[in-house]
Order: sequence, then C-alpha cells, then structure tokens
Amino acid sequence: MKIKAIITGSTGMVGKGILLECLENPNVETVLVVNRKTIGTKHEKLKEIIHKDFYNLEEIENELEDYNACYFSLGISSIGMSEEDYTKITYDLAINFAKTLLEKNKEMTFCYVSGAGTDSSEKGKTMWARVKGKTENAILAMPFKNSFAFRPAYIQPIGEVKSKTRLYDFGIQIAKHLYPILKVIFPNHTTTSQAIGKAMINVVLNGYEQRVIESKDINILAKN
Repeated sequence: MKIKAIITGSTGMVGKGILLECLENPNVETVLVVNRKTIGTKHEKLKEIIHKDFYNLEEIENELEDYNACYFSLGISSIGMSEEDYTKITYDLAINFAKTLLEKNKEMTFCYVSGAGTDSSEKGKTMWARVKGKTENAILAMPFKNSFAFRPAYIQPIGEVKSKTRLYDFGIQIAKHLYPILKVIFPNHTTTSQAIGKAMINVVLNGYEQRVIESKDINILAKN
C-alpha cells in the first residue's frame, strides 16, 4: 500500500514534523499540503494548495479527491479566547474539512491532532479540553475507513522543526538539554516531532489496537 496524504497545519511544529517524515518515507507516494500561506518547500512528492477560507472548501474540493490519508494538525491556542470562538476555530473548521474529505475519499484514514488531557466526556471544567473532546468524538464517529485522535503531551522538535509560539519555543530551547532526562522520568508523556510523523505513517499502513493515541502509543507506533 502506498500512502497519498493530505496534511493541514504544516507551517506549525507538529505538521512540519509530519510533512518531513512523509517526504522521506518511501511508503508515501504523494503529499498535498493545504495551508493559508506557503511553506516554501519544494519536493517531487509535494503539491501545495493555498486556501484562505477553511470554512468554505467548494473552490478546492475536487483537488482533495483520490487520497487515502489525512493528517489534520491545524490548531490554535485557547488562551484569551471565548468558548464560542475557540469552538468555531477548532470544532467547526475541523469537522467541515473532515466531512468534505469523506465525501471525496471513502477509503481514507483520518488522523486528528488533539492533545494530552483532552476531555472525551465533553463535560469537564477545562474549556479547551471539552472542545477538543467534542471534535475527537465527532471525527471518530464518521464512517472513514479508519480514524485516530493523537494526544501528544510534551513534544521535542527534531531538526529544522520548531514551534511558532514564542513562549513554547523558548521553553523548548531550555528543555531540549533536559530531554534525555525527561524521557527517562516521563516516558509516557514525552515524544518527538519525528516520532509523531513516523507514527502517523505507520498507523495508516498497519492500524492500531486503539483509536485514541497517547504519547506512549506514538512512541510504540514510531518503532513499527
């Protein structure tokens, strides 16, 4: 099986890590990135669509056909946002994209990047966790060939990958020297951008025993 993948959010830390692994992996035949701005990367496998309005995909929907994997890593911090606004950007946008892909690609595996602490009950006190949980639940209920929710905790960027969030990137620059120790102390709560990319490729190729993928599962899948 050869993977034909669509990636969103490839200008961010997680999405960039997924993209780099896809471009290097011989099991990935084609990569389509859909972003609001260009990533400035050229590769024989890579095609890029610049599209500003992810709530209206009618203009590009025919270009989203004939793919068997989607790595949806588009997201935003909830800091300073109301639940209504965060829901629109997180839930509404992701579900609209997923529904469009489902109409065009019945045999697709959809991988949604969520986060550690996401609330599947949708009833907890933490707003972002409820909204992420609602989004996960909706995607996992769709009749894709397969679907998974990835919940990484601490992510160590590898190589040219880095966070667009200045505060997070500053913390990473400090933590990178401690990462070998953190990995030993918290093996179930640490992973890398590279491991996430490898895990997403392998879960499409081989599946996995559960559909909610925590950091420890990411690290297992990355070794397959």
